[in-house]
Amino acid sequence: MTSLLIIIVLVLLAVALWQLTKIFDLTQVGSSSDDSQVASDNDNNIQGYIMFGFLAFIYIFTIYGLLKWGNLALHTPASEHGLLVDNLMNITWVLIFTVQVITQGLLYWFSFKNRGHKDKKALFFADSNKLEAIWSIIPSVVLACLILYGLYAWNNIMFVDKDEDVVEIELYAQQFKWTARYAGNDNVLGKANVRLIEGVNTLGVDMSDKNSQDDIVVTELHIPKGKKVHFKMRSQDVLHSAYMPHFRAQMNCVPGMVTEFAFVPTYTTAEYRELPFMIEKVANINKLRAEKSVELVAKGGTALDPYTFDYLLLCNKICGASHYNMQMKVVVDTPEDYKKWLSEKTTLAQDIKAAAAAEKPAEGVEGAAADTAAKVKDTVKAVIDTVKAAVAKVAMK
Repeated sequence: MTSLLIIIVLVLLAVALWQLTKIFDLTQVGSSSDDSQVASDNDNNIQGYIMFGFLAFIYIFTIYGLLKWGNLALHTPASEHGLLVDNLMNITWVLIFTVQVITQGLLYWFSFKNRGHKDKKALFFADSNKLEAIWSIIPSVVLACLILYGLYAWNNIMFVDKDEDVVEIELYAQQFKWTARYAGNDNVLGKANVRLIEGVNTLGVDMSDKNSQDDIVVTELHIPKGKKVHFKMRSQDVLHSAYMPHFRAQMNCVPGMVTEFAFVPTYTTAEYRELPFMIEKVANINKLRAEKSVELVAKGGTALDPYTFDYLLLCNKICGASHYNMQMKVVVDTPEDYKKWLSEKTTLAQDIKAAAAAEKPAEGVEGAAADTAAKVKDTVKAVIDTVKAAVAKVAMK
């Protein structure tokens, strides 16, 4: 309702301004105003200075934005390749800001310098090979260098040696949750197909494959510090995107195919929480949450819980109505803690056997109930037959 009232007020305000403009035009009837619609020297001077003012606005707002929101950008990367990604990003930012400052400055300076004047004539020339060469060659060389560096970074990030000791993990995406599958002791993921999804086998793992027998399915992702983790990604329904921002990792999850990404974590969750910038960031977030909690409690609501940093696996594709809620906690452990955590998990084969065993007693109970019902039915039928026979005898007498 409030939004509707605001819209109505804005519309009425616009109508009022329009009417005031018409009244002002009527008051100018008979005056010696210039209605030629041709800009005078004074008009050109005013427009030139306004353009300089807009240039100043662009520069000032850019600097203000960097100072105001620059701290919201991701800070220290938590993976080995993260430094390479950040360097590429920083180089790109420097190039963008440099070009923006130079080109915007030249654009508005030449617009001001060559503003219209009654004693000046514009110099027209069809083309300039020198200028064409300058603004074609320089951007081409810069972009070529940037692209080559990007390809170098991409190849380094995506390269996984077949003989390298890695942790094999599958990330399974579906609306609207993530599930992780570990390869187990053999470090080989078993085959899977969505057509095999049934019961507790929610990932469609092919249990006839010997490599599937030690696979472990979990809903919280744990990975070891200092060891390369090789992710294989699948999607059950629509296009998703596995995004782990602190590890500078992102890869689309495409239905019908397997995509891959690998990285080496460099900070455990506990270590990352203790970094100075993260301590300051968490304190600032909790300060905001405390202020919001005061408002909520005053309105009879519930106070917000304090925030604690955790790595997250997010979906970076708008995959449906609950896309915002599609996330999974990621915990980076020491190698020892990781092995301990993994050893406490049951395999998918064990989960399937446990589910089958739980169904058998239920089947037994159902069978016993069916037998009892049959016996009762037979007894009732016998009693009815006896009563009918007795009634027939009495009728004959």
